[in-house]
Amino acid sequence: MQKLNLPEYSFRIKTTEGKPYIFDTLRKKFVRLTPEEWVRQNFVQFLIIGKKYSSSLITVEAGVKVNNNPQRADLVVFDRLGNAIMVAEFKSPDVKISQQTFDQIVRYNMQLKVKFLIVSNGLEHYCCQINYAGNTYAFLPEIPDFADVLPSL
Repeated sequence: MQKLNLPEYSFRIKTTEGKPYIFDTLRKKFVRLTPEEWVRQNFVQFLIIGKKYSSSLITVEAGVKVNNNPQRADLVVFDRLGNAIMVAEFKSPDVKISQQTFDQIVRYNMQLKVKFLIVSNGLEHYCCQINYAGNTYAFLPEIPDFADVLPSL
């Protein structure tokens, strides 16, 4: 698979009927290894190993309703109280991040109302912090560590 702009991680990969599969440690099963899935699996490891996110608070392919239509967010991170705090959308490395990509994650966030949005194609990563009180947002220079996204209790 393509080299990404993320640290390198080891994965369990197998081939079944000529198609590659990667073991998803969160779903605890092998899933079809597509370029987008490669980005997701690497990003999940980056969050867990590099940014100290708890794997038990990350959900992949999370169900979200957009205008009463079921959709799936690529990744949602929750705080320890079960509140969604971050949503991420992943694209294949050959897909350029565009306004359309941001529109997609904003639609998911209309239901989730998280504080952090991430968009990545494995080569480019964007993280946006939403300030609902001020009705503003700001792009962050890097993906925050888990301790920095938790609400103060």
